[in-house]
Amino acid sequence: MSSSSKHAETMCIHAGKTYDRQFGSLATPLYQTSTFVFDSAEQGAARFAGETEGYIYTRLGNPTTRELELKVAALEGMADGAATATGMGAVAAATLAFLQQGDHLIASHAIYGCSFALFNHQFARYGIEVSFVDMTDHAAVEAARRPNTRMLFAETPINPNLVVLDLEFLGRFCRQHQIKSVIDNTFLTPLLQQPARYGIDIIIHSATKYLNGHGDVVAGIILSDAETIQTIKLTTLKDMGATISPHDAWLIIRGLKTLSVRMERHCQNAQRVAEFLQAHPAVATVYYPGLPGHPGHRFIGTQMKAAGGVLAFELKGSLDDGRYFINQCELLSLAVSLGDAESLIQHPASMTHSPYSAEERRLAGISDGLIRISVGLEHVDDIIADLQQALVKMQLQQK
Repeated sequence: MSSSSKHAETMCIHAGKTYDRQFGSLATPLYQTSTFVFDSAEQGAARFAGETEGYIYTRLGNPTTRELELKVAALEGMADGAATATGMGAVAAATLAFLQQGDHLIASHAIYGCSFALFNHQFARYGIEVSFVDMTDHAAVEAARRPNTRMLFAETPINPNLVVLDLEFLGRFCRQHQIKSVIDNTFLTPLLQQPARYGIDIIIHSATKYLNGHGDVVAGIILSDAETIQTIKLTTLKDMGATISPHDAWLIIRGLKTLSVRMERHCQNAQRVAEFLQAHPAVATVYYPGLPGHPGHRFIGTQMKAAGGVLAFELKGSLDDGRYFINQCELLSLAVSLGDAESLIQHPASMTHSPYSAEERRLAGISDGLIRISVGLEHVDDIIADLQQALVKMQLQQK
């Protein structure tokens, strides 16, 4: 039975796994080594020349890291993967491997703040042009294309306002015009969405988030066909050095074993929290694709299996009211990131998306009053109770 024919829950545990034949270890061995010993000078030369398989140096490959790459690739329906030191390492390595001076990138208006900073601030230094567009407007995407357009980059759902993009359209558009497509699938994981089904060329994750799931790793991963991954590994990843630590790879492998049960609870809890907030008189708007009124709700059951564990909302009140509310939360931790066991709450405009100017945030649909919650694995009644007491305190403060 091939790994591709197994259920995702099984692949989270077994895909990519190579059992230790010497000692019979059930758990994946941690190869915590910087370099690997050759049997002879001839063997070392052959490995460097690519004539024989084998490990050389952990920046170039490591058995523990390799299991992680193959496991997530199998989950995403891709042939291969490249693990990186951070999620931004994945974004940078995947884009810069295929862009050069004079090329043009189309990117979504709203993306993670550091992805935006890389494209908007750093790429200009290297002569790479970037157009930021509203990718829910298909005509705007078409209009942004230029003769030198080489790549399209987007997230869906979008961080932080949970806008859902049509992957079928984006995949078709990129194939039609021979544009390399890159989708950040961090928010949903391969269990809830597989962009490769829609012809997306490259998928990236901040493995810091749901793939690890325990808030004790920073890492990223790139998934694609074998040739694309080889190009990334032999160029930007090797030469810029954003490769993952074997120990971090080992922690993510361990985290992946519970990904399916964690995502089920994250989604259940987030749905309940979104419904609570939508019904609360102090809340103006809730952004969560699991709610029937959300424009992205139509993609659930087709493009997306579920809405994920992140939601955003706006309060009826000022920015100061929002800050006061956040400060009153006791169970929810005031911290950036997402996908942890703990529920996390943060203010995107002043935190994760602070690289945007006020006008850039306006164009991206990121209001100053937007609050984002990564709904954790606590009992949902306790999460709601904490939000309720904070909202009551805010309402009293407003009087």
